[in-house]
Amino acid sequence: MLDEEDAAKLQDCVAAGGVAVFPSDTVYGICCDPENQAAARRLYELKGRPATRASAVMFFSLDPALEMLSELPEADRLALQVLLPGPLTILLANPAKRFAAACRTDPLTFGLRVPRLGANIAALARITIPVMQSSANASGQPDARTLQEVPIEMREGADLVLDGGALGGTPSTVIDLRDLEAEGRWHVLREGALPKTDVEAALARLA
Repeated sequence: MLDEEDAAKLQDCVAAGGVAVFPSDTVYGICCDPENQAAARRLYELKGRPATRASAVMFFSLDPALEMLSELPEADRLALQVLLPGPLTILLANPAKRFAAACRTDPLTFGLRVPRLGANIAALARITIPVMQSSANASGQPDARTLQEVPIEMREGADLVLDGGALGGTPSTVIDLRDLEAEGRWHVLREGALPKTDVEAALARLA
């Protein structure tokens, strides 16, 4: 179980340009500052991830995300409030071109994560900055449910490694809200830890 000291170490590591392995609400992740290109390069090298592929941006609670992302249209903000926190990666329009290191070749889109913090990782709610994150596995290989399943090269190459015990092991569901404001449409791009029916039920409350 993580504690407040672990949360402070993670925030300090990311803010200082480091790369960290950490537990989320789904699988183990690897993270860095979403505006730090040098840190992002290290993360991609450790993971063996193609340089053109985007990574998600994770906030550890919803209110700081909504406060920072003041440009989000009302439809998106309402959708986020019924969907998050939870095991979702939500694609949103990014007119302010934030998080350049995470967005890669598509600066007008970013993926938002706000995890549901169970008892084992509840201390992460103290983190006040966003992180760029991807799953802590070699690109194309199975996700890590335990810290021991994270590749040893990644654990040894990271600046900080946090153990949150065994996780669910199913990656986040990915949904696309970029057409929600203009056309009232949304799309499930990958069904994962949250069933599509649960997404439908949540968004139906906005109708």
